[in-house]
Amino acid sequence: MLDGQSPWSQHLAQNLALIFLSLCFLPLDTIVLVASYLFGWLLPPRPSRQHVTRAPGFQAKTILVTGVGMSKGLALARMFYRAGHTVIGADFEPYGVPVNGRFSRSLKRFYRLSKLNPHDGSAYYIQDLLNVIRREKVDLWVSCSGVASAVNDGQAKEVIERRSDCKAIQFDVKTTATLHEKHSFIQRTIDLGLPAPETYDVTTRTAVHHVLHKAPKKQYIMKSVGVDDAMRGGIRLPRRSVSETYNHLSRVPISKEKPWVLQQYIQGEEYCTHALVVRGEVKAFVACPSLELLMHYEALPSTSSLSKAMLRFTEEFARRSGDEMTGHLSFDFMVEETSTEKGLQKSLFPIECNPRAHTAVVLFHTMSEEMSASYMQALPAKADINVNGHAANGHSSNIVMPHKPGKYYWVGHDLVALMFYPAFQVLRRRLSMSAFLSGCYEFLVHLFFWEDGTFEAWDPLPWWWLYHVYWPGQFLASILEKRKWSRVNVSTTKMFVC
Repeated sequence: MLDGQSPWSQHLAQNLALIFLSLCFLPLDTIVLVASYLFGWLLPPRPSRQHVTRAPGFQAKTILVTGVGMSKGLALARMFYRAGHTVIGADFEPYGVPVNGRFSRSLKRFYRLSKLNPHDGSAYYIQDLLNVIRREKVDLWVSCSGVASAVNDGQAKEVIERRSDCKAIQFDVKTTATLHEKHSFIQRTIDLGLPAPETYDVTTRTAVHHVLHKAPKKQYIMKSVGVDDAMRGGIRLPRRSVSETYNHLSRVPISKEKPWVLQQYIQGEEYCTHALVVRGEVKAFVACPSLELLMHYEALPSTSSLSKAMLRFTEEFARRSGDEMTGHLSFDFMVEETSTEKGLQKSLFPIECNPRAHTAVVLFHTMSEEMSASYMQALPAKADINVNGHAANGHSSNIVMPHKPGKYYWVGHDLVALMFYPAFQVLRRRLSMSAFLSGCYEFLVHLFFWEDGTFEAWDPLPWWWLYHVYWPGQFLASILEKRKWSRVNVSTTKMFVC
């Protein structure tokens, strides 16, 4: 994997290789695109949307979904569309390259939003949202923030609900800012009386060494406060020796202007969750195994003890936070196993919070009506509806959880990560043939038995556009700007600049 120290020639080769790969698969993917439209024209349409809209008492709402260039935003837009609602899409379009979500059949219209910038802040962005909401008479705004725009969406929520009748699935500024940063989230968790790992704010190397010396047998993970793609994985401390720890820390920029968080390192498996919270109540929930860069999604059974424990934590966090809490709430958990006299004991520790929609929302793919009804509970009582017996008036205590969910991957990511990059490593004699064949087998299993997180046979253009216009456009922009990057997240369209 390349980093900021890698020569520009290698980054250039990386971008050109990926553009070439896109061109190689263009004929095949175009055949899949045309075949999908052809089969959709020949076969009778799926009755779900028509069935819902004709149901007695159904009232279609106009829903604005921002972030439709990401898989999570596109997935929600499609769910609302299948549930019979009118969906408006909006998103940023970096470097003028159209995002794939703008071409989805689920959208009635798409709007490009003004880019956030240090000079004007979020003023133009919020005004764009207000203009769309007024023009389209939007009833509900569902925010699917990226990491960098979460707090800006909190500002937008306050303005929108103050100046229009539109309701927002988005936390306010204070809540978003508190949950967005690891140190303030942990403090909030402790204040609510919930368990949390040992955590310290550090602004000097001396403070880091003080913590390490106080508990020499403990392990810690240190992460930068704020968005730092180069340090996303964090730093494990202490190192193998005291001198190595001092030398390593001497190269890390730590100051009051660039603070860090030092958190107890928990050895165990990592999990993530996605929840919809409306007025302090959890309305939808899913949990799944996690990684630092998660590109494969498989839901935990809702009956599993781990899933139940994470749901209980989420419910308690939302309930204790008060009735004003409405938005998407996602947690990262570590599960530590310890041996006791009674046997193996598992302890659950929340390590991070993402106050925004999580890509794990794709796991609700088959539950459009139930999910839609859950979101409608954010609307005033006079706007309540009932869809096929699913209460949407805020009085239902049922929590929507995926029923027999599929397993999701992104074919573009797996093609490179499991096939082409390992093949390159084999040629360089840095990877064994058995490891390469294992990756090929995993890719074939995903291709034939899993579901792609972007592709839909009735709505194939976003999938085709993602791999043959959007990403090649981003790689070309990187070449023109000589921008170095280490990784890309296909599902969130995030490029990790280094």
